[in-house]
This record gives sequence, C-alpha cells and structure tokens, in this order.
Amino acid sequence: MDVRQRLSAALKDAMKAREADRLSTLRLINAAIKDRDIALRGTGAEEGATVSEGDVLAILGRMVKQRQESARAYEEGGRLELAEKELSEIKVIEEFLPRQLSEDEAAAAVEAAIAETEAASLRDMGRVMAVLKDKYTGQMDFGRVGPMVKNKLG
Repeated sequence: MDVRQRLSAALKDAMKAREADRLSTLRLINAAIKDRDIALRGTGAEEGATVSEGDVLAILGRMVKQRQESARAYEEGGRLELAEKELSEIKVIEEFLPRQLSEDEAAAAVEAAIAETEAASLRDMGRVMAVLKDKYTGQMDFGRVGPMVKNKLG
C-alpha cells in the first residue's frame, strides 16, 4: 500500500473515531500533496499526473522539519501548548515516513553512493547526493548527510 492509500485510510479512520487533532493534521498532509499535484499539472505534465512516491516522502519530510523548527521557536518563546501541538503533528506525519536511517547506516549509505558514482573530489558531490536522494528519500536528513559527503570527498 503506497503512502497516498495509507493516508486516505487513516483519514477515514480519524473521521470515524472523531479524532479532531489527528484529522486536522491528515488534512494538512493531503492539502500539501494536492498542492504539489496541481503545481505539476501547471508545468505541462499530462492530464491526471500526480507526484511520485518519492516526492510525497519529500513533502512529508519537509513538513516534519518545519514543525520541528516551529516547536523549537515556541519553546524558546515560552508557548509550550503550541510546541506540544507541533510535536503531536510530527508524530502523525512520521507514521507515513519510512524508518529513519541511523547514523551508522547513513554513513554506510554515503560510502556506497561514493563508490557507486566513483566520486573522487568535491566536484562529484552533486552526483553522490543525487544517488542518495533517489535511494533514501524520506529515510535520511540530507542536511546532515551533506557535510558527511563533503568530509569524505574533501
């Protein structure tokens, strides 16, 4: 079952169970995906085209990152109830993301991508990151992986 189907099923379950907070978050996810679908059609894609599974995972990853930043800002501002709301939304969103790679697994993935692309210098960093994004979208934080790649190639 792909992410869209799981999301649709979770949305129906949340409606039946009258879980207002969960339902709100699921609707936000759905809206973000539909916005991307509409933007894709605006680029001249064929009728009925939808974003790929990888794009959906990237959208979810961005949503988690945005909420983490918001929660941090709310905590610093003393607005703990708002920070808790953001953290609860993160939990709902993460249900649809694949398991995150550990630090060791991410390092092994970086090594494998460097070997696969035969990267030798920082000029090859883009190719290495492209391979990682193809294989591990939604499973690793590319903001943390970028410096790892840079250190290996630098």
